[in-house]
Amino acid sequence: MADNMWDTHLVVAALKADRADVESYTRVLTETLGDALPAGMVEVERKRGLFGRGQAVSVVVRTPDKHLELRAGKHGGVEAEIRQVVRGVVISRRSVGVDEWLSVFAEVLNGLAAQDASAREALSRLFGS
Repeated sequence: MADNMWDTHLVVAALKADRADVESYTRVLTETLGDALPAGMVEVERKRGLFGRGQAVSVVVRTPDKHLELRAGKHGGVEAEIRQVVRGVVISRRSVGVDEWLSVFAEVLNGLAAQDASAREALSRLFGS
C-alpha cells in the first residue's frame, strides 16, 4: 500500500458488495460509515412517500474540493457524478461509472482517516485494519 491507509481496491470491493440502488448506498454512507464521516458531509434527497421519509433518490458526499453524487437512474440502477468545487462553486461536472465513483470515495476516506483520529478508528473497525 503506497500512501493509503487501506488498500483502495479492498475499500471499493467492500462498498460495492450487493449495492444496486441508491437506497443501499444511502444506508452504507449514513449508517455503516456514520461514525467515520463528519456531520453534514453526506446529504440525502428523498422522494416523498405517503408514509414515512420516502425512498432515497440521491446521496451526495461533500468535501471542500469535490461533491460525489449517486442518484437513481431514469431507467433503474445508479448513476454517478463527480463535481469539482473551488471556493464553494462547482466548476465542472463529470458523469462516471459507479466503480470510478467508489474509487474516488475510497480516496476521500483515506484522506479523512489521515486527518482525523476518530474517523481513522471508525474506519479501522469497519474495514478491519
